[in-house]
Amino acid sequence: MDQYIGKLLDNRYEIMEQIGMGGMARVFRALDHRLNRQVAVKILREDLAEDAELRRRFHEESQAVAMLSHPNIVAVYDVSRSSDLEYIVMELIDGITLKQYMQKKGNKLNWREALHFITQIVKALGHAHSRGIIHRDIKPHNIMVLRDGSVKVADFGIARVASGGHSTLTQEALGSVHYISPEQARGSHIDARSDLYSAGVVLYEMITGRLPFEGDTPVSVAIQHINSIPLSPREIDPAIPEALEAITMKAMAPDPDNRYLSADDMLADLEEFRKNPNINFDYNVSGFQDDEDDVDKTQVLPTAASISRVGNRNREPERAQNRGRSNPPPRYREREEDEEEYDDGPRRPNWPIIGAVAAILVFVAALLFIMFSTAFSGSLGAQTQNVRVPSVTGYLFSEAQANTELLNGFTLVQGEEVESDQPAGTILQQDPNANDFVSGDNMTITVTVSSGQAEEIKMPDLEGQTLSQALGTLDDLNLGLEYDYNSRTSYHDTIPKDSVISTYPTEGTVLHEGQQIILEMSLGPEEPETVKVITLIGMPEEDALQAITDMGLNVGQVQRLPNSDQPEGYVWYQSIAADTAVEPGTSIDIFVSTGSESGSGGESGESSSKTISFQLPDAGGVVTVMVVDSQGNMVHSQEYDTNMNLTTEDIPVSGTGEETYTMFINGIPYDRQTVNFDS
Repeated sequence: MDQYIGKLLDNRYEIMEQIGMGGMARVFRALDHRLNRQVAVKILREDLAEDAELRRRFHEESQAVAMLSHPNIVAVYDVSRSSDLEYIVMELIDGITLKQYMQKKGNKLNWREALHFITQIVKALGHAHSRGIIHRDIKPHNIMVLRDGSVKVADFGIARVASGGHSTLTQEALGSVHYISPEQARGSHIDARSDLYSAGVVLYEMITGRLPFEGDTPVSVAIQHINSIPLSPREIDPAIPEALEAITMKAMAPDPDNRYLSADDMLADLEEFRKNPNINFDYNVSGFQDDEDDVDKTQVLPTAASISRVGNRNREPERAQNRGRSNPPPRYREREEDEEEYDDGPRRPNWPIIGAVAAILVFVAALLFIMFSTAFSGSLGAQTQNVRVPSVTGYLFSEAQANTELLNGFTLVQGEEVESDQPAGTILQQDPNANDFVSGDNMTITVTVSSGQAEEIKMPDLEGQTLSQALGTLDDLNLGLEYDYNSRTSYHDTIPKDSVISTYPTEGTVLHEGQQIILEMSLGPEEPETVKVITLIGMPEEDALQAITDMGLNVGQVQRLPNSDQPEGYVWYQSIAADTAVEPGTSIDIFVSTGSESGSGGESGESSSKTISFQLPDAGGVVTVMVVDSQGNMVHSQEYDTNMNLTTEDIPVSGTGEETYTMFINGIPYDRQTVNFDS
C-alpha cells in the first residue's frame, strides 16, 4: 500500500487514494475532517523532496497560487510545510479534462462551444496575470470541464511570479511542447502574452480538431513553433467564422508584439465576436509573422531542400497540389526568412511551365464561357439556382425561426428532441449541414433540438437512518450508485449504532449515475473512561489523599473518628470499595482514625446483649450503612437498597455500662443512639 494512504496530515487531512501524478508532485483525494469535505492534496514527489531548492520553489509557487481566487481557477485552500513534507490542499474537481472532453466529441468542437470554453480560460488568465502570475503550461490537459459546462484552469504547478526571472526549455519542463510559445522554446524572456499564445493554440485545436504543429520529437515541434506558421483555421475548415480565425491567429502570432497586449484585450474581442459573429476585426492574419530582421529569432541552417525553395515565398500552389493527394494536407508552412539568394547564373525561360500555365488559363476561360452561356441560354430553359445552407446550430429554435436574415429564405423544421447539457430548445444538429449547397426548390432545414438536461436527482437526507434503510433509499434513485459504508465510523451521543451520521456528497447535492456515496456510520455513544479504585485503608492520611488525586478522583469528606484497628492518622474506611470502576472525577470519602477510646460504661460487670434499631433513609437507591461504637469499632456494615421499602434495621450489640453507637450513611453521620447495658 502507498505510504500516504490512510495517513492523517496535520491531524486534519486523511489521504484516501491517489488520483494523479504531475512533473513535481503526486495528487491524492483526501477528507478534510475539520470541514467534512473532500479535497485534493498535492504532495511534492519523494525523489524531489531531498532537493532544498526544489522544496523552496514548490512552497513559493504554492503560496503564489494561493493568492488567486476566481470561479475559473481551481482554488487552493491550504499550503503546508514541514521538515519532511511539502503539500498544498486544493479544490477537488468533479469533471474531466478539456482534452478528454474533446476526444469524446471527436477532437473537434462546434465553434460556439469553443467560444464558451476559451472565454472562461482567458478570464482565468486575466485574473492570474493581474496578480503577477504566469501559468506557463496552458493546455487542454490542465483545463477541467465541470458537469455544468463551466471550466477551471488547474495545475499552476510551474507558475512563478512574473518578476521571478527567465526560464528555458533545457532548464526545466515547461509542459507539453505542442502548446509552447516561440519565446518559451527559445528560452527568451516570457510574460503574460506567452499564456495567450498557448490559449490561442488551445482554441486552434478546439475549432480545427488538430494541433498546429506536429513532429516526431519534442525538439522538432518546438522548432516549428519558432520558425513556422500554421495553416489558418479556415484553410482546414472554411465554415469557421473569419472573426474567430482572426482572434485565434492574433493570439498565436509568433512575435509577442503582434499578439494581444493582455487577456482583457483578447476577452474584449471574444465578447464582440459573441455578440456579432459576422464582425470584421480587420486583422491581417498574414501580418502576424515575425519581422524579417528579428535578431532574437532562432535561425535554422539551410539544407539542400530549403535552398531549392529559396525565393518561392508563395506556397499556395504547393498546398493546393497536396490537397489533391491521398496524403493528409500539410499542417504548417515554413516561416519566410531573409535567406541569401543562390544564383547559378542567368536564368533561361522555362517554356514547358509557361506553356502549361497558358493551357490552364485557356481551359478556365472556356469553362467560364460555357457556364455563363448556359446560365443565360433560353434554349435550356429556366435554371435552378444553388443556395448555401446557413448555420443554425447553437441557436435557440425560436430565435433562429424568427431570424429571417439568418435563414435567408430557408424554412426551419423541428425534428428529433434529445436530452443534452444545452438549454432546452437549443439546436444541436441540422440537415442539410451548414455551408452545403442545395437547389432553390429544397429550402428546408430539419433540426435536432435539445430537450434540456434530465431532471436533477439530489442527495436525500439519510441522517439517523439504519444502513438498510439508507441503502434502500439510495437504490430507489435508480442511478447505479456505489456505496462505501466501512471506511468512515464515529461515536455519536444521539444516533444509534449502525445508523447514518452524515454522507458525502452532502444532502441536496446533485447526483450522477454510478457516483460513489460515502456513508459515515455511528458506533453509538462512546463508553466513558473508567478508573479502578485502589485500597486506601491502612494508608496514612497524606498518602491516601495523594493516591486519590493520582487516580484522577476528587477528595470528598474526610472524617476523623476513633478506631481500634488503625493507629491514629491512618485510614480505616473508604466510601468506594477497592476494585470498583468509576468515572474520572468521582468523589471518594475517607475516615481517618483518631486512636482508640475507652468505653463510658461501668468499671466492672458482665457483658450483656441488646438490639438497637436505626431508621433507614429514603434515599432512592443503594446506600452503605455502617455502625461504629464509641471506640471506633465497626459493629455493622451493609449495603441497602432503599427502593425495597425497608424502614428500619435491627442490629444486635453487646457490652457493659453505657455505650454510644453512630450510624453512617455513605460515610456521613446520620443517626446516633446510646445503650445502657446495665439496665
